[in-house]
Formats: sequence, C-alpha cells, structure tokens
Amino acid sequence: MSDDEQPEPPKPGHEAPQKWTRRDPAAEGPGPVPTAAAGGSGKDNGEGKGKGKNKRPKRTGWRRFVPRWRIVLGIVLLFALLLIGAFIAGYTLVSIPAANAGATAQSNVFLYADGTQLASDGEINRENVQLSQVPLTVQRAVLAAEDRDFYSERAVDPKAMVRAAWNTLTGKGTQGGSTITQQYVKNYYLGQEQTVTRKVKEFFIAIKLNREETKEDILAGYLNTSYFGRNAYGIQAASQAYYSKDVEKLTTAEGAYLASLLNSPSAYDVIAHPENKPRALARWNYVLDGMVKKKWLSAPERAATTFPVPGKVKPRAGLAGQRGYLVEAVKDYLTSNKIIEENTLATGGYRITTTIEKDKQDAFVKAVDDKVNSKLSPDRKADRNVRVGGASIDPSTGKVLAMYGGIDYTKQYVNNATRHDFQVGSTFKPFVFTSAVVNDSTTQDGRPITPNTVYDGTNKRYVQGWKGTPYNPANEDDTSYGQITVRTATDKSVNAVYAQMAVDVGPSKVRQTAIDLGIPAGTPDMPNGPSIALGTATASVLDMTQAYATLAGHGRHGTYTMVESVTKDGTKTDLPSQDTTQAVSREAADTTTSMLQSVVEGGTGTAAQASGRPAAGKTGTAEQDKAAWFAGYTPDLATVVALMGADPETAVQQPLYGALGFPRMNGGGPPAQIWAQYTKGALQGSDPKDFDLELQDGASVPVEPPPPPNPSQSEPPGRTQGQTQGQTEGQTQGQTQGQTQGSTQGQTQGQTQGQTQGQTTGQTQGSTQGQTQGQTQGQNQGSTQGQTQGQTQGQTQGQTQGGTTDGGTNTGGTDNSGTTTGTAGTTTGAADRPRGSRSP
Repeated sequence: MSDDEQPEPPKPGHEAPQKWTRRDPAAEGPGPVPTAAAGGSGKDNGEGKGKGKNKRPKRTGWRRFVPRWRIVLGIVLLFALLLIGAFIAGYTLVSIPAANAGATAQSNVFLYADGTQLASDGEINRENVQLSQVPLTVQRAVLAAEDRDFYSERAVDPKAMVRAAWNTLTGKGTQGGSTITQQYVKNYYLGQEQTVTRKVKEFFIAIKLNREETKEDILAGYLNTSYFGRNAYGIQAASQAYYSKDVEKLTTAEGAYLASLLNSPSAYDVIAHPENKPRALARWNYVLDGMVKKKWLSAPERAATTFPVPGKVKPRAGLAGQRGYLVEAVKDYLTSNKIIEENTLATGGYRITTTIEKDKQDAFVKAVDDKVNSKLSPDRKADRNVRVGGASIDPSTGKVLAMYGGIDYTKQYVNNATRHDFQVGSTFKPFVFTSAVVNDSTTQDGRPITPNTVYDGTNKRYVQGWKGTPYNPANEDDTSYGQITVRTATDKSVNAVYAQMAVDVGPSKVRQTAIDLGIPAGTPDMPNGPSIALGTATASVLDMTQAYATLAGHGRHGTYTMVESVTKDGTKTDLPSQDTTQAVSREAADTTTSMLQSVVEGGTGTAAQASGRPAAGKTGTAEQDKAAWFAGYTPDLATVVALMGADPETAVQQPLYGALGFPRMNGGGPPAQIWAQYTKGALQGSDPKDFDLELQDGASVPVEPPPPPNPSQSEPPGRTQGQTQGQTEGQTQGQTQGQTQGSTQGQTQGQTQGQTQGQTTGQTQGSTQGQTQGQTQGQNQGSTQGQTQGQTQGQTQGQTQGGTTDGGTNTGGTDNSGTTTGTAGTTTGAADRPRGSRSP
C-alpha cells in the first residue's frame, strides 16, 4: 500500500485488534520488548515453556522462612474448623452425669505404723438448704469472695482460665480460673482431681448446666456442696460448726468469714490455728471490700462491721483423746506438702498408714498423765490454764513416732504440738552456739568460740559490738556470774553470754543456722538482733523436735514425715522423698551435743537423767513463765515437751506461776520429768547407745576460768604462788578427803607446823597477809565456812608462823603443808554444796 492510500476505517462493531506487548521482567531493561507487529509471533519462540506468562520474583533472605498470607489464613481456618468440630463433638458426647460419690463423701481410715486402726474420720456433716433460707448478704459475701460477676457472666470464663494457666506456668502460684458454675460441677458431678480429662468434662458440663438450670439453682447447689472445714459440707453445716446457729441467722460479718473459708479452710480457721488470724482478717476484709465495690454493702455499714470470732470446735466423739490431734496433724501434713489437695482429701476414701508407733504413743500419754494431768487441782486457779504439747522423732529417718496434742481433742481442739504462738525460750540457745562453730566465729577480741571460751556473765551487761538499740538482757533471777565459760553459761542458761555470742556470730547467721536445722523460715519473731538468742521465736513443738533431731543426727537433716503410705481404691499415692542433707557440719552438731550433755549431767536439766540413757538436752522458759520447755535427745530418739499457759475459754496466753504447786514453772521441772519417763518407756527393751562425737578443736577439755583479778590491789609474788598451788592441790585433794577431813587437817597441821617453823619470822607479815588473803579467797569460792576459817586461821597461824596458809588463805610463807591442806577443806566445802534448781 502506497503512502497515499489510507486504510479503511473499521466498520462499526469491528474494532481493529489491539497490539500487545509481552511483559518480561528480564526484558524491561535497556532493550524494547518485541511485539507481534514488529515481527514477534507472540509465542515462546522456543525459549522455554510459559516464558510469556507473568512470574513472581523469588524470595531471598529471611523472607524465605515466612509463610505467605494464604498459608497462614489456611492454617487459621483449619484450626478454627478443628476447634469447632472438637467443641461440637465434646458438647455432644459429654452429658450431665448423676451426682458423684463425693457429694456423699466417704470416710478416710488412719492406721498406726503396725497397721492397726488409729481412727476413722467418717460421718460427713452435711444438711442441704434452699437458697431462700440463706440471707441475701451471705449469698453476696460468697459471690464477693469467689465470683463477683456470677449473674452476668457465662458458665465458663476462658480469659480467667488462660490467665490462671499462665500464672501457674510462670511460677506465680497455682490459681483457679473457675466460675462458681464450674466449681459446682466439680463438687457435685465430678471430683477434685487435677487432670486434663476432668477439666474438659467440667468445661462442657458447665455450659450444658448453664442452659438447663437457673443461676439461682446453681448457686444453691454450690452453697450446699462446698467444703468449709471442721468436717462441714455446705453453708448450713458450716454455720453450725463455726457459730452454732442456723444459716438464716447469720450476720453479714459471719457470712463474710464463712465465705473466706471457701478459699482454704485450714488457712483461715483462727481457732484451730491462732497464728492464722492476720491472714484470715485480710481475706475477710477483701470479701467486705468487694461487697462495697459491687454496691451490695454501704460504706457506713462496712465501717461498723467487726470481725466475728468463731466459736470453739465441736469434734465428733470418734476422735476423742489423742486420735483427733493425730488425724488433723496427718491431714495438715498431706495438704501442706501438696500430696493431696484439701478438698480432695475431704471427699474421703483414702487409707492412710501413719508413722505413729502405738507403744510409743501410749508411753507419751502415760508420762503426761503421771507427771502433769494427775497432779492438776481444781483448788489452784493456775492449773486450769495448763496445756501440754510434745513430739518425738527418729533422728535417722525423720519419722514422727509419737505426738501429744492436748488433754482431749473433743475438749481442747488446738493441737499444742503444732501451734506456733508460744516463745521457745532458751531452747533456742544451742542454735546460737552451733552457728558459731559453723561460721568459725570469734569473740569481740578475736578468740575462737568453743565450749571453753570465757565470756562475761554479768547481769544486765550491755552487748558489745551491736550497732542497734543498746541491749542489756537480765539473767534468770538477776544473777551475775562474772567470767564463765560457754559450757557453764549453757548449763546455767546465762542470757548475758548468749546475747553477746549472737552478736559475735551475727544474728542473720544464727537465724540461717536455725532454718538449716529445721526451724521454718516463716517462723515469727526471729529478729535480726541479739534478742534472737533468748528464744523470742514462736516455733512449734514439732518444729523444735525437727531441729534437735538434726543435732542428734550429727547435723544431717531431712523433712519430717508422718505418713508411711496412702492408697485409694488400691492405687498408691506418691509421697515426697525423705532424702537428707548435711545441714550443718558434724563437728558443729556434735560439739553442741557435748555441751547439752553437760546440761543434763549437772546443769538445769538433771531431771532428764531419770531416762537411764546417755542424753543431751536444754531447758527453756518463755517470758512471764507462759511456757516451759525441755528439748532433748538420745542417739536414737529426739523429743521435745512444752507446758503452756492458756485460758481455756478465751485461749489468751497466761503465766504458769503457781501451776502444779510450783512457785515458778521451768523446763527442768515437769517438762524434763515427762521427757525422762517417756524416753525410758519408749526405748524399753533396746540397749542404751553412747554418743559418737567428733568435736571442734579446743572443745574436748573443760576449763573453768580463774577468778578475775582485783585491779585495786597489787599481786605479791608469794600470794600468787600460794593461790595457784593451794587452789590446784586443794581441788584435787578436797574431792577425795571431804570437807571435814580437809578442814580438820588444815587447822591441826597448819597450827602445829606454823608454831614450830615460823615463830621467829614474819609475825607482822603473816598477820596482815593471812587475814587479807583469807577473806579474799573465801569470798571468791563462795563458801561461808571457807571464808570464816580463812579469816580465823590465817590471822592466828600467821601471827605464830609468819607465812602459812590455812582454810583457803594463801601466802608465800614457808609452811606449804598448811597451805595445801587448808585449801582442800575450803574447796571440798564448795563442791559439796547442793546445786540450786533453776531452769531458765
């Protein structure tokens, strides 16, 4: 076609075909893209199949590992379909079952270690009521405590369940994410087992139940099936158990307290566990504040509400005597060690073999009856306040072999062996010394602390090196002891010495050693100061028994156990292992034992000798004589006994002045006597064992310090020599000759030899020196006879012989025979004096 020729315009409806350009990313560079008009055929031209189609660029780097959005969407949709399918299947397959056996709970059976029956805690206490019988404020108190949005929420709360699971996984504690509906399903239809299967069933049954029953019916069912402690199932039984009234008569304050118990009955019962009152008050306040927040209680009404102290427990007759104390102690052991959850245990059906040995348990009861209960008199007002607690542990296994909880579980509910509200007194002092050895501690002037280290035992002496508030504790009966060894200070329980030692060691180190030995870290009143040595801590009798069992076991400690085995329907429950660790060094534990042997042999605990066994122990007395303790052990049995004073009506602690006819109550009296009789009976038939001790360096040889020098007088050489020789020989000879022989021989021989040898020499010197020194040494040795004899004989013989010693008077004269024999008389007199009984 020539240039003059024009193409015909396209006919209407027949547009000319458009030219196309192939899009090739590789060709979008410098060169043009060939087209059909330019001679391209529009086909692949043999350059590869599909080369003419659009291609997605390949991913590089980290993008290669990120799935495309289509894949993500597909996974999400598939997961959602699976969830929906699982939900439909679960909802279809899980039906609402009949009430479980837990709704009419079984009994638990408790056995002695030999398999004989100890007790059964059957006869479940439950009485169902209508919701209309429960005051509205009590209903709302329960909702404020457990599920404040119950009436507006769904049957399940997925967010709460996820939050609870997350808190549990991240170590913030096991927390519940269940609504009241779910809890009712668990109580009535299922069980308390913490399994995935049970949680899944609970989820679907709660949803179905919420569609088939009203909220009011569900709340009524929850109130009638929940466990409130004291063997009370349901709000009516709880109202009777705690306040001795029907549920209709409960006040708002009482309802709030019962609602608090739902969280953990044993943790908030302020009568069974007086030490729990601060925690119970906090929970009670939480409930009432929640009612105010939901506008169920006005602020003025809230301000006027006071804590309603519940009444005393009314245990069942089947748990009379010691059985109830033992059963409750075993239950506490199982739940506190998370072996069985409290509500699960309450449903019953368990067969529990304890570590309690019946013959030892009977021996403990008999010892308390013989030494205390049989001597109580209605004519003595203080006797009504007397309570006894005791526990006994095998140091080699950690098993609790016997326990004394009180006069009778049905009369006195609180277990005196496990309560934590009485000071332990001087039974804490051995922990101070043990810590000194563990930490290689020294005195303020750098001397290693051993049983033979000398301390100042002056009454009300201010503690040195303490940067806190000045502290100067009084000794028992305000007695001053002067310079004494640690061993003697332990025998006599000298507060001034041990307060100083606590600072020398470091109060925080003392506290840690006590914890290592077995005292719980949360024990109240273990201060970071010198007073920690005096036993302000309120550890339980069982806690103290653990700690002394560690000393008896050469410093090895394992958590005590009260349970040998637990089975239900033939299936055994796993128990925690009883592995022991070296809590403190053997030499620290054994050196402490050697000093505590001295307490029994000649200190405040001599009454323990009646056990007829090698024994170590320590007495203790709480402030105002509100408790008296004896903690002791043989190589194969550790036992602690405490007498406590508490008003039988109010439970307020009371002094024991005048109790059992004693002006003062101390650990060396009835507590040590009970200990001795029990230990003798418990170990009857076995051979006595001696302690096998490995002592710290410098602890094996007892050394008494010399009397302190008188700084106002010079020490003549003759006097020093006479004192040393006379005291040494007099102690040795006086122990064998006796007071009479020493005194007579000293007078006769001294006068005769003095007249012969010293008539012409030293009349003036003998008069002065003999008189002065006779007074000094006689006073130092505390013997009235020695002082009088020293004054008289020293003056008479000194005038005639000019330099002799007699009756405790020492000079540098020539008559050594008179010196030695006279001193023997004075020494023997002091040694033969009866030791007064005092047991701080």
